[in-house]
Amino acid sequence: MKRSLLPLMALALVGGCSTLPGDGPSGRTVADNAGHDLKAVNYAMVDVDFTVGEVIKAVPPRFGGSLAAGGVDTPVDVLGIGDVLSVSIYEPSGALFGTRSMSRDVQTGAQTLPPLVVDRSGAVNVPFAGRVQVNGLTAPEAADAIKRSLRGKVGNPQVVAHIAQNPSNSITVLGDVRNPGRAALSVNTDRILDVIAAAGGPTRPAEDLIVNVRRGNETFSAPLTLVSTEFGENVRLRRGDQVNLTYKPRRFTAFGAVGAVSEQDMGQGPLSLTAALARTRGLDTQSANHRTVMVFRFERPEVAQALGLTQAPTPRGVPVVYRVNLAEGQGFFVANNFMIQPDDVVYAPRSDSAEARKFFEFVQSITRVIYDVSVTSALNVD
Repeated sequence: MKRSLLPLMALALVGGCSTLPGDGPSGRTVADNAGHDLKAVNYAMVDVDFTVGEVIKAVPPRFGGSLAAGGVDTPVDVLGIGDVLSVSIYEPSGALFGTRSMSRDVQTGAQTLPPLVVDRSGAVNVPFAGRVQVNGLTAPEAADAIKRSLRGKVGNPQVVAHIAQNPSNSITVLGDVRNPGRAALSVNTDRILDVIAAAGGPTRPAEDLIVNVRRGNETFSAPLTLVSTEFGENVRLRRGDQVNLTYKPRRFTAFGAVGAVSEQDMGQGPLSLTAALARTRGLDTQSANHRTVMVFRFERPEVAQALGLTQAPTPRGVPVVYRVNLAEGQGFFVANNFMIQPDDVVYAPRSDSAEARKFFEFVQSITRVIYDVSVTSALNVD
């Protein structure tokens, strides 16, 4: 029995390195394969120092989408179907409306009409003037239109009008705002940020929100961070627009010898490599290779060019593996200056000693099994 088990033990030991459970490639393997065409992804290896971090940050960010093309200059203080117009008419004789007052021997009459609703044809009915088209007019323009309609019926009438209710001049705000619903536009609150603020503000970090403006069959989109930092993106809106704030979380993934293998939300503001490692409860002190902490990223071509890389870009970007040495004190300054990007993969390979320890534990487990089988067989023979 022992003679038959020994070859099995030898075979298990020979194949041990290839059969051991693992959580990723070793740091040496990643470094050796950098720059090689593996028929999948030809990636570059970059050792990160403080200068590399500064070069990456110096390249202007690239945002997806823009609202600039959706800006309009159409007035928002105009009448539309369903709006309510308040009108007061003053005429010197006072004969038209039957109310008179005496002031310095001048008779005047004044009448405030009942609220006038703009009908489907865009008109309002005014006594003695008939139907007056006011759709698309401002309040002063509507007053002039009513005054013209009263000519020949009233001697020198004076008309004052203002918009009492303006439901046609509104938009709809949806998505991740505190108070979604309809919002009225006014002359001084007709921009994207005005509308979002009136809806109570966003409910999530601005970095994770996309602003979508739908107008008819067109949709304009841009990150909220761009809208809030670039004046040209904080465009004016038009009646009937739909504003929707959609949640698109920025996340990174951590693997290897870290405290918690997980996918993490980046949260508000920039996130450094040190902060990202802290969110995963840091490196495993018993097994991590502190000299090699890696960040896998599809880098923007303009950043790769600034770093002097020659790897061909893929549809997602240039594959780059950034390597940071945290075994030295300066490594923490470097990691604190290196910013994590959405979809980054932070990987901490195990040290050679940890891999060796894992192998010997595997050998010990195999040896123990063979010993138990041998003892059991001997007992059965006896």
